[in-house]
Amino acid sequence: MSASIHPAPLMLGPYELIQRIATGGMAEVYLARRAGPHGFQKVVAVKRILPQLAQDSDFVAMFIDEARVCARLAHPNIVQVFDFGEHDGELYMAMEYVDGTTAARLVRAAAARGEDVPLEAALYIALSVLRGLDYAHNARDDDGRPLDLVHRDVSPGNVLIDRSGAVKLTDFGIARAAEIERRTDAGQLKGKLGYMSPEQVVGKELDARSDLFTAAIVLAELVMLRPLFSGPSEIDVLMRIRDADLQVIDRAGSRVPDDVKTILIRAMARDRVLRYPNAAAFAEALEEVLRRRRLQVGPGKLAAWIERLGLAPSSRGDSDDPHETGTRQTANLSAPSAASRPTTPPLGGAAPPRQSALPPSAGEARDVSPAIYRAKMPGGPTFGPLSYPRLIELYVTGGIDHRALVSRETSPFRDAASYAELARFVNSPALRWDDGVFTPQNAVSLIDRVLLPTRLFQIALRRETGALYFRDGARKKKVYLVEGVPEFVVSTDKRELFGEHLVASGQVLRMEVEMALAMLPRWSGRLGDALVGLGVLRPIELFRAIQKQMQDRYLELFHWRKGEVAFVRGARSHEETFPLGFDPFELVLRGVRTAYGAEELEVILSPLEEDFIEPVVPLPVRIEAFRFADAEEHVIKSIRGRTSIADIVKASRRFATREETHRALFCALSCDLLQSVRWMEFTSVSPLGT
Repeated sequence: MSASIHPAPLMLGPYELIQRIATGGMAEVYLARRAGPHGFQKVVAVKRILPQLAQDSDFVAMFIDEARVCARLAHPNIVQVFDFGEHDGELYMAMEYVDGTTAARLVRAAAARGEDVPLEAALYIALSVLRGLDYAHNARDDDGRPLDLVHRDVSPGNVLIDRSGAVKLTDFGIARAAEIERRTDAGQLKGKLGYMSPEQVVGKELDARSDLFTAAIVLAELVMLRPLFSGPSEIDVLMRIRDADLQVIDRAGSRVPDDVKTILIRAMARDRVLRYPNAAAFAEALEEVLRRRRLQVGPGKLAAWIERLGLAPSSRGDSDDPHETGTRQTANLSAPSAASRPTTPPLGGAAPPRQSALPPSAGEARDVSPAIYRAKMPGGPTFGPLSYPRLIELYVTGGIDHRALVSRETSPFRDAASYAELARFVNSPALRWDDGVFTPQNAVSLIDRVLLPTRLFQIALRRETGALYFRDGARKKKVYLVEGVPEFVVSTDKRELFGEHLVASGQVLRMEVEMALAMLPRWSGRLGDALVGLGVLRPIELFRAIQKQMQDRYLELFHWRKGEVAFVRGARSHEETFPLGFDPFELVLRGVRTAYGAEELEVILSPLEEDFIEPVVPLPVRIEAFRFADAEEHVIKSIRGRTSIADIVKASRRFATREETHRALFCALSCDLLQSVRWMEFTSVSPLGT
């Protein structure tokens, strides 16, 4: 962590700043004291925004939000905020000073000495954190309304332990409460690498169960004395968290007792529905372990053990450990190392990390592609002169295909695969847009908007592997699926190119994309790598952008109103991809929600209004997999026997709009959650893949 270059002022409001004790990417903390009459003194920790960020309205708003939230929290396991003020235009926050150490330092000290953290000490620390979280999660405002607070940054560095053995959770600086949700952009990543929940990594809505996942990480690391989620690159760490990969716990053997392992596995279930429902339930499970093992815990024993380890407060000014500060690390704007960078397919798409994505150094001999190309299709027109990015765009969007002959500079036209910089695009099955697949053996049919959700659901349900081909004239799209889950989506629509997607979403400027495109030859045609190499995107931002692009490409299919579709069983893209973590059933519902309006749903269901429908028993997929909105799920669950659609719509007026009811019924019928004789006749065509 770099320290502020500005000298600490002697006074900040009524507080005398004694020593800077921590500095991070957004703020710094000082040991301070406030003097009063008759020799009164109070030692506190004073937090202020870094001077260079003091004029940034977003940082200032987050700082104010932190103070407002923390002022409402008064619990022995949460660091108390005493005061909030302004001095010469500079905001500051006075907090309880914890004279001791952190769980991060404790783990490092124990590991360095080659001794374990006593199980009772680890459980006591985790219990204290969970009690603080339980209080925060249930906090209410002055009018008694729930704050819906989520800490979002539970990590060993934010678990403070004072000399007496008291444990306190600190740094609610990136916490989210319902009243300050406006401060956080949708999908914005908050939290420390290695201490996030799966839903946090992929940008889903967070609730209190996200904090339970990260609290379990802290406990696991206290017991194992090693990181739970680690890897050769940032993207590897994020993937392991997203998949809730707990192999490290399994490999730890007896270091993690079986009863504790059982608790950790539940607390860190990838599906938050399967975790403990709240912090109190998690804490109760740990207390049961203590009771069964007859372990004695308390601050006194923890204090004695910490003293024996020699863990006194640091006398250093600035922390050099990112886990020792309460602030999120900022991006390094220099070119990242190869180990920290994911890679992308041509002009967008998903790909796994490679060993090196660095451009060649000046001393390396590598043929860098020239700027000018020409291409011609057999018996067709000649394209050119073309830059390398424009030529790649033609391959990706189907303007030319693998049959094209290419000339580089003044060389004669020849097979494009003979050029090293073009071979991967020419040879990629995913980028071949010929129509040879639209034959009877590939279950070709016309696109029918009534049937499309059903067909996509059936492919997911049967866990089919293959490729869906869609075409409507010159517009084409392919969806590669592995066991029913979308893995890779390619499109001829230029608006869906990765660079266009980034600009449209506001993640990068057009100028930055153009700059990266100019460097494509040095990055093997991978736009994402070029953007990361230039410092425009961080690896986590690239991962999230790829995921969002693939999702948007898939959901766009639900807007198609005409054309043909075919399914080629067993087809693979042979592109470098990483699992994107999509739930195919949830995607079907999201597709209907984004592309089927109230009028269309009315038209689809009106012929069935007097038809009787009833629940399917047993359900082929549990209803929670679709992530229906509350009102939609209520509609489906309220149907207990044979009931007409008209009666369902009428009965649902109390808790759902007509559109919500129709959407719930259409999705439930399409996905075999509800059944009806007329609907089966209405949709009685062979589903794709049969």
